[in-house]
Amino acid sequence: MFKIFSSDPVHNPISKQPAATEIKTTTCYMCACRCGIRAHLRDGELVYIDGNPEHPLNQGVICAKGSSGIMKQKSPARITQPLLRKQGSERGDGEFEAISWDQAFKLLEDRLSNIRATDPKKFALFTGRDQMQALTGLFARQFGTPNYAAHGGFCSVNMAAGMIYTIGGSFWEFGGPDLEKAKLFVMIGTAEDHHSNPMKIALSKFKRSGGRFISINPVRTGYSAIADEWIPIKPGTDGALFMALMHELIRLEKYDAPFLKKYSNSSQLVCLDSGAEEGLFLYDPDTDPLNNDLPHNKYIWDENTQTAKPCFEIGNSPALLGEYVMGPGPHAGKKVAPAFELLKQQVQETSPEWAAAITSIPADRIRKLALEMADTAFGQEFELPIPWTDVWGEKQDSVIGRPVAFHAMRGLSAHSNGFQTTRGLAVLMSLLGTIDRPGGFRHKAPYPRQVPPNIKPPSSENDIKPNTPLGKAPLGWPTQPEDLALDSQGRPLRIDKAFSWEHPLAAHGLMHNVITNAVKGDPYSIDTLMIFMANMSWNSTMNTMEIREHLNAKNEDGEFKIPFLVVCDAFQSEMVDFADLVLPDTTYLERHDVMSMLDRPISEFDGPVDSVRIPVLEPLGECKPFQEVLIELASRLKFPAFTTPEGERKFKDYPDFITRFQTAPDSGIGFLTGWRGEQGEKSLKGAPNPNQWQKYAENNCVHQYHMPREHQYMRNWNKGYLDFSKENALRQKNDPIMIAIYSDILQKFRLASTGKRPGAQPPEHLKARIFKYFNPLPFWYPPLEDEVTDLTEFSLNAITQRPMAMYHSWDSQNAWLRQIHSHNYLYVNTQTALKNGIADGAWMWIESQWGKVKCMARHSEAVDPGTVWTWNAIGKAESAWSLSANADESKKGFLLNHLISEELPLGGFTVSNSDPVTGQAGWYDVRVKLAPAGEDEPEETWPQVKAHSVPGMPLKRKTENL
Repeated sequence: MFKIFSSDPVHNPISKQPAATEIKTTTCYMCACRCGIRAHLRDGELVYIDGNPEHPLNQGVICAKGSSGIMKQKSPARITQPLLRKQGSERGDGEFEAISWDQAFKLLEDRLSNIRATDPKKFALFTGRDQMQALTGLFARQFGTPNYAAHGGFCSVNMAAGMIYTIGGSFWEFGGPDLEKAKLFVMIGTAEDHHSNPMKIALSKFKRSGGRFISINPVRTGYSAIADEWIPIKPGTDGALFMALMHELIRLEKYDAPFLKKYSNSSQLVCLDSGAEEGLFLYDPDTDPLNNDLPHNKYIWDENTQTAKPCFEIGNSPALLGEYVMGPGPHAGKKVAPAFELLKQQVQETSPEWAAAITSIPADRIRKLALEMADTAFGQEFELPIPWTDVWGEKQDSVIGRPVAFHAMRGLSAHSNGFQTTRGLAVLMSLLGTIDRPGGFRHKAPYPRQVPPNIKPPSSENDIKPNTPLGKAPLGWPTQPEDLALDSQGRPLRIDKAFSWEHPLAAHGLMHNVITNAVKGDPYSIDTLMIFMANMSWNSTMNTMEIREHLNAKNEDGEFKIPFLVVCDAFQSEMVDFADLVLPDTTYLERHDVMSMLDRPISEFDGPVDSVRIPVLEPLGECKPFQEVLIELASRLKFPAFTTPEGERKFKDYPDFITRFQTAPDSGIGFLTGWRGEQGEKSLKGAPNPNQWQKYAENNCVHQYHMPREHQYMRNWNKGYLDFSKENALRQKNDPIMIAIYSDILQKFRLASTGKRPGAQPPEHLKARIFKYFNPLPFWYPPLEDEVTDLTEFSLNAITQRPMAMYHSWDSQNAWLRQIHSHNYLYVNTQTALKNGIADGAWMWIESQWGKVKCMARHSEAVDPGTVWTWNAIGKAESAWSLSANADESKKGFLLNHLISEELPLGGFTVSNSDPVTGQAGWYDVRVKLAPAGEDEPEETWPQVKAHSVPGMPLKRKTENL
C-alpha cells in the first residue's frame, strides 16, 4: 500500500510487480484538454494512468499532467468532510469544525430559500475552471439570479466573443487549425497548455509533412521552441500587426474577393449619412429577412446595373469598393458604401512602418509575412472533390482549400484591447478565404452559430422575480443596447456589471470583479456568494492582497460585507481559509461528469463528439461531487426543472439527471448525444435511454458522430449542414451565417453614445468610451493601463503563462509534478537583466505602480528584451495545499498577481481593468521595472502569506523540507 510521505520507496524497481487486475476508462481532468485515459487498478487501488489509444482526441497520447493524476488522488491536501467556520473566528484563520452533509444541506436550503423568496439576485454563483456550465447555468436560472458566470471573463472571453461576433465560431473547443491540410501555420499568443495533446499530435504530423510553422509570441517556449521561425512581439500589440497585414493584403489586392462577396457582409451597403442610420446597413422592406433577430434583407451595389440590389439575389455582381448614392425607393438619395470599402479606409494608414513602431517587428518582416500568407493561400490553392449545395441552392462540385492556418489564445485575449484584436485576426483570416475551408480554420460542433447566437441576458427587473426562474439566460449575446442587463434607471442588474454600459458584450461575465463590487455595494450588496473551484483569494484574482482584505471586510455593525461565503473545492486552497461553509468536492476519478454538446464538448472537425467521466474509485471520506450538490439543492428548493408538477423530486441523482433531462419536453435533446432512444439506437437526438451511461462506459466514455463529407466544410453556408444543425438543435435556424467583416451590432452601441439612435443611451461619463471602443471595424489601441502609467519609469511588459506540466494552482500538491516545477523564476532577457544589474539566479525586485514582488531572476534569450515573464500559479501561501512551511512554492515561488490592479482610474472615474467591450481581465497589460535585491535581504519571496490546514485532511507532513 502506498504510504504518503514515507521514506520507503514506492516500489522496488528491480522486483516484479503484480499486474493490474482491472482497467477502467474515463476522461482526464488534469487540464482542460479532456483526453481519454485508462486507469489501471490492482485490487481496487489505482496504480497507473495512461492514455487511451481508442479515444479520438488524444489517440493514446498522454502528458506529464495526465499520467500524474494518481498523485492528485493521493494528495494530502484533500478536504474530506463538510466544514463550518467556527463562530467568532475571522475569515482567513482557517478555524473550522466538521459538520454532516445533512447539516450543510439544511443550512443552505434555509438560507437560499429565503433569498429566492425575497430577492434572488442576492445569491451569486461563480465557478472556476469547471466544465459543467450547462448545469451550473441552469441552476442559476432556475434559482432566478442573474449573478452567475464561470471563469471565462478572466480567461479568454475576448477570443470567444471576438470570433463569434465575426465568424460564428472560435478557437479551441469550437474550432481550430486544419493542420492535416495546411502548408503554413501561424500560432499567435498561445502557451503550451492550450489543447495540449491534440496540438502536439497535429504539429508533429504537420512538421513531418513539410509544413512551415511560424510562432508570434513575446516568449519562445513550448510550441514556439519547435517553430521554424519565432517572431517576438511586444505584448498587447498583436492587433497592430493584424491591421498592417490587412493593409498589405488590400494594397496588393491579395484577398479572396469571390469569398468575401458571397460569404461575408463585405459587399453589403452601409449608410454614410449622418443620423439614426449612420454606419448601419440599409434594409430592403420587400425582401424576406430570413431571420428576424439578425435580418438578411440588405443591399449590395450591383456592378452590372450600377444600382442597389437585394444582397442574395442570384446573378448579382456585388461591388466591394466605391461610394454610391441609393436610387429610387425607400432609401433614395442616401450615400452608401460596401463594408469592404470602409475596411480599406480603416487600414489605409496602418502600414508596416506604423505597426513596426508599435510591435517591435521590423516593417520588412511584416511585409514578407503578408506575402507569405497570400502566396500560400492563393498560390497553393487546392480543391477537394466534395460536392455540396450552398444555402442559396447552388450546387458546388468541390471545396476550395486555402492552406494557411492560424491558432491563437490568451496572449491575444487577455488584454484590454483583446476584443478588437481578435476581431482583427478573424477578419484577416476571412480576407485570405480560410474560414471553414480545408487547410484553414475549421469549425467544431455545435458551431458555427449565428453571429452572435440568439441568446439574450436579462434586460429588465421584470426578468428577476421571487420564487421564479430567471426570465432569460444569465449569460447571453447582446445585439443592441436594449439587450443590456439594466434596470429602469439604467443601473446594472448584475453584481459584476456584465452587460452594463461598462462592459456591454460581457458574454462570460466578470468573475474577477464580483468580490470587490459586492464589498463596495456597487451596484448593490449580496447575501450569499458560492464559489466553486476558483482560488479567488490567490492566483485567480488581479489584486490578491486587497481581495483577501475584502473577504474579511465588515460593516459598522460588525457583520461581514459579504454575509455568507460558500467554497466548494477538493483541496485546501488559499480560498478555503476564507469560507464560512466548505463543501468537499471529489476528484475527477471519483465522479460522473459530462463534456456536453450543451456546454463545452470535445468535437472534431468531422462531427460532434461528447464524452463522460465515470468513477474509477470511490469518493474519499465524505467527499461529494459538486454536481450532486447542485442536484440536491435544486430538488430541495423545488426548482421547476428539477421537480414534478406535484412538487416531488424528479431526479434521483446526477447520473439520473443527465440521462433523463431534456431541454424541452419530448425534445429528444439532452446533455449527451450518444445512444439516445429507448433502446440506444439513436445519435444526437432521441428519447432518454436508461442505459446511456453503461453504453458510454462500454465505448471508452466517448461518443463520436461522423457527418457526411459534404457537411464538413463551408458550414456557415452549407445547406445540408445548416438543415442538419437545425434538425438536431445545434442551431435554432438554418439561415446563412455571414461573416461580419463590419459589425453593425457594434455600430448600434456607438450610435447610442452620440444620441443619434433612439432608445437606450449610456450615462454621460461613458459616452466617449463607448464611441471609441465600439468601432464596427477592427482597430488597434494601446491597453487601457498605458493611459495611467508612466511608461518611461515602468518600461517593461510583464506576462505569465501556464507551464505544460501544471494547470492553474491544481497541481501544487502533486508530488510528481512538483519535481518539475516547485518554484518559478522571472525570465528576463540577458541584455535587459545586465542593464538593470541583475545576475542570473540572483534575487531581485519587480515593481509596478500597483505593487512589488521579490523573486529570483533567470537570464534567457528566448524572450523579447522589452518583456519579462514567469509561470502562473506556482507561488503559494505558506502551508497552503498541505505543503510544508518551508516548501519552495512559498519561499521561492511567487505570483505576478501582486503587481496587477483590478481597477483603473480613467477619465475621473474608476473602471474595471478589463476590455471595455467584453470585460475580459487585462492580465497582460501591467508595466514594470526591475531592480536587484539588497545583499542583506532575506532570500525568500515577498510578500509572504500564511494558510492553514483544516480538519479531516488525510495526513500532515512529517518533514519540513518537502
